[in-house]
Amino acid sequence: LPLLTVVALMLLLRQSSARAALIALSVAAVMGVGSYGLNLPVFLVSQARGLALSFYILYIIWTALLLYQVVGEVGGIAALDALTSAWVPDRAAAALLFAWCLSGLLEGIAGFGVPLAVVAPLLVGLGVAPVTAVAATAMGHAWSVTFGDMGVVYQALLAVVSVPEGAITPAATAILGGVCIASGLIVALMLGLRGTPVLARVALVGAVMSLVQASLAITGLAPLAAFGAGVAGMAAGAVLFGDRRAAAPVPRRHRAGLVALGAYGLVAGLLALPSLSRRLAVALSHPVTSLDLPEVTTGAGWVTAAGTTKPVAWLLHPGTAMLVVLVPLAVLYLLRGRLSSAALRRCWSRTWKVAAPTSVGVTAMVGLAMLMDHTGMTQQLAAAIGRAVGRAYPLLVALVGLLGAFATGSNTSSNVLFGPLQEEMATMLRLSPAWLLAAQTAGGALGSMVAPAKLVLGCASVGLAGRESEVLRRTGHVALGVALLVGFVTLALA
Repeated sequence: LPLLTVVALMLLLRQSSARAALIALSVAAVMGVGSYGLNLPVFLVSQARGLALSFYILYIIWTALLLYQVVGEVGGIAALDALTSAWVPDRAAAALLFAWCLSGLLEGIAGFGVPLAVVAPLLVGLGVAPVTAVAATAMGHAWSVTFGDMGVVYQALLAVVSVPEGAITPAATAILGGVCIASGLIVALMLGLRGTPVLARVALVGAVMSLVQASLAITGLAPLAAFGAGVAGMAAGAVLFGDRRAAAPVPRRHRAGLVALGAYGLVAGLLALPSLSRRLAVALSHPVTSLDLPEVTTGAGWVTAAGTTKPVAWLLHPGTAMLVVLVPLAVLYLLRGRLSSAALRRCWSRTWKVAAPTSVGVTAMVGLAMLMDHTGMTQQLAAAIGRAVGRAYPLLVALVGLLGAFATGSNTSSNVLFGPLQEEMATMLRLSPAWLLAAQTAGGALGSMVAPAKLVLGCASVGLAGRESEVLRRTGHVALGVALLVGFVTLALA
């Protein structure tokens, strides 16, 4: 019932994810007291675990969004647009690189609708129809969502399940690699690119992005996986679709913006440092903060073992890396007159408008997932689904993830809500939990093609406010079709 409450409130009553999650949390608490023996110790422990996990996620969200706003304010995104347009004179090819590669790069940096809000207007500027621009961007960036926002989506999934990262990552990157190539080909056709040689180049760019994303994620650099893949895709696309002879020089006014983009290179370097030296990784692993939590038991006899909250190793946290780059960058541009105090306030205001409601929604969603887990609700739901569907369940996993992202507007929320359920289903049906969780997060990523909360941002950015249904008609069947294909792959491999 709590999960149905979230879906119904968001789909039928058009409530925000924050309000829906808070109401669903209340419903879960009432149900817990009435039917599952929920008591105060169980409630407090579940919410303490949820708050600690939420902080880990939100530290990334706030710093990533604020860094993006500062870089954008000094012209970094506009400079990237100018550089790509100068190097790739073919407008359809440039539109593909923006909708597919640049959107993935931006998803890796900030997420939360930023790719749609930024890239869709760029496509319109290249002559793409507004509805097509939003639809192409929505479909084009889906491959990067799981490892987007400096890895926050994937970290949220890992935090609510017990399956090791090393088991899930290869399966997730394999599925998302297929999604990447498929989405690129679909967007290319939508933008008017035709012919076997052209589509072969598109597939090659997709293969490059898939391999880079997998390599970074598997080697412990998941926070950089989508960003690095997007950069690689832009570079490969410039080589395969660019015309160096026709390339125009980047205007002088954009050079400061290109320098600002180097901030993300610094973040990447800081995040990569621990992987270069085990001794350095150990040195940076302290200080670490976590809370010891006692064993708790519901009145119905459901036991949650003693443990700790999600540990925060401050010097290894992606949020700290971004903060270390953000503060000197902002001070430098303030001192050089490139960034005014009024502009900095605008950056903070725009960050607040996105991050504040997101923070409420994430905290409530995580609290709901933890409460359901600590009272046995998730396990009971898994048992009921298992009896109804049996070993054909892998066909539905990606669709469940897609539904969660469609309803909540976030793959993070979808993973937090349904990740524990997928793990429980795998255990009960004796399936591979890694493949089910990989399909779950892939489905949640595909949900970005259809999530109203994201389509609203894209439509508003190109003057289509209130016409989200037109975009949904272009993206809905694609999302469902790819999710079903993921389901068949999962059925075969799980």
